[in-house]
Amino acid sequence: MRSRDYIICLIAVVVALAGLIVAGSQLDSINKHRKQMNLVRNEPLENAPPSLAFATIALGAFRGLIVDILWIRAETLKEKGQFFDAKQIAEWIVTLQPRLTEVWEFHAWNMAYNISVALPASQPEQRWHWVKNGYELLRDRGIVYNPNDISLYRELARIFQHKIGDITDDAHLYYKLQLAKSMEPLLVAATEEYFRKLAESPKSLEKIKTDLNIVQFIKDLTATDNSFSEESRLVPQYLTLRNEPNKFKPETFRVIDKYRGTETLEKFDVFAKAYQLRNVWKLEPQFMQQMNQTYGPIDFKDPNHHLPLDWRLADSHAIYWAVKGLQAGSKEKFSIEETNTDRIVNHSLKNLYEHGRMYIYTQSLPKEWLQLRPDRRPQLEQSVFLRYDFRMFQPMDDSVKKTIEKYKEKDIGAYEGMRIGHRNFLKSAVEEFYLAGLKEQARKIYNEIRELYPSDDFKVDLVTFMRRRIREQLEALEITSTKAIINPLLSESYFLYALRDDDQAVNREQMAEEIYQIYTQQYKDEQHRLGLPSMDKLRYIALLDFLNSPFYPEEMRRSLAARIRIERPDLAERLLKEENLYFEEWEKQSSQP
Repeated sequence: MRSRDYIICLIAVVVALAGLIVAGSQLDSINKHRKQMNLVRNEPLENAPPSLAFATIALGAFRGLIVDILWIRAETLKEKGQFFDAKQIAEWIVTLQPRLTEVWEFHAWNMAYNISVALPASQPEQRWHWVKNGYELLRDRGIVYNPNDISLYRELARIFQHKIGDITDDAHLYYKLQLAKSMEPLLVAATEEYFRKLAESPKSLEKIKTDLNIVQFIKDLTATDNSFSEESRLVPQYLTLRNEPNKFKPETFRVIDKYRGTETLEKFDVFAKAYQLRNVWKLEPQFMQQMNQTYGPIDFKDPNHHLPLDWRLADSHAIYWAVKGLQAGSKEKFSIEETNTDRIVNHSLKNLYEHGRMYIYTQSLPKEWLQLRPDRRPQLEQSVFLRYDFRMFQPMDDSVKKTIEKYKEKDIGAYEGMRIGHRNFLKSAVEEFYLAGLKEQARKIYNEIRELYPSDDFKVDLVTFMRRRIREQLEALEITSTKAIINPLLSESYFLYALRDDDQAVNREQMAEEIYQIYTQQYKDEQHRLGLPSMDKLRYIALLDFLNSPFYPEEMRRSLAARIRIERPDLAERLLKEENLYFEEWEKQSSQP
């Protein structure tokens, strides 16, 4: 019996050893698959001091303590202004705890918000560097490790929507310009057909190289510049060649001329831009196409037809990442993160409605600069102007109504809050469309608010409602405040006319005249006492304000004055008459003791 027990123990030991050997033989394969699935949490730190690397391995389960110490150190360095050291420590923290969402969120927010504004507004390029660091940390690494965590998508969307798209940062116009300049070359022909081609373009160099004509094109480029032979540099070099040919030898750009107008060049050009979107911006063209079809501006001639979003704008990126997060982190159970992400989508759509038309005005070079060598050519000054895009109202309205319906059962508090916000939005939109001269669209919105939110305020027709609203506002204003309402409308009209958006310019001018008529009719008996200037004089004052405003580029102001003289001589004549009267009155007052 005793010998039998020994035999059993021996067999058990042999089986255990065999199991350990078999398990050990599978370890490399298991680790390989864990790494491929981004499940590895204990990768060694790169560029870390030996002491930190040793502590990481030695302490093992105590790495949470290491993270706490590093976190305190990073905050101390930030307070001292040692931003690069703080960023390096942040890199170590997220490497130590890649699955801890709060770490990614905190350090992205720290770089985009805290470190960026610690730099003076006079250095917008440095601020932009840290804002980029913030969103790239989340986009390129945090989401890769945590692809189903909605909070990371929400935070990434918030940086685009609030930090870049909003106006809270003194350097916000610089951020908007840099984002626009980066995206514009990739979406130079942002049509529905172009997005379809981007979506269908091959995703890898290997696939595009199955076309022998493409292979020959790359060989021709390589023959003039060997940098095109490196696969990692091929696409960036090609895009640089197309946008900044002066950086290459003339014979390199002659290759482009040789293939110009061919299917080969068009195919590779679309591939390069889609490749850049996918690999640098992490934007999938097919999903961008879906966002265009769901949230893009509508064509007023066909309200069921959506045009592509303007991907130069930060809010378009915010919508992309927020919707990605809603899809990746969708759960049956209610989540406050889901609510906040839904709100980001709607806030971004509202921003695109209120600021979705981007004008980038570039100053031309003065004559004395035209003879300079290309390598000494100065940077052209560019200005960013944002205006209402009324085409974005319908996508915004549809999205809000869909979200309200979603929370009707999920969260009654969010549901009621969203309804109040929607009602206020519709009420403002009625006035904004009407004041912009888009009266037919204003009428449709007015009918919608009457149906969804019936009230005594909306029982009258649109014209009566608007005239009442204007009178209510004017009754509380002095004569100078009334001019302050008309003057911006006229100034906006001049601005749009300078940018050759003539239809909107005329709408603003007509609305200024309508408000003038409402005011003068209301106070007709007191007109002499109130002393409201003539409409022509108000036009002249608004033009003076525009021509003397440092906010607009000097060349734009000169161009506007020339265009008025050439294309609207009747207006120019009336303005000249007002100018003569203005100076006569000024000289008369100057001569009095």
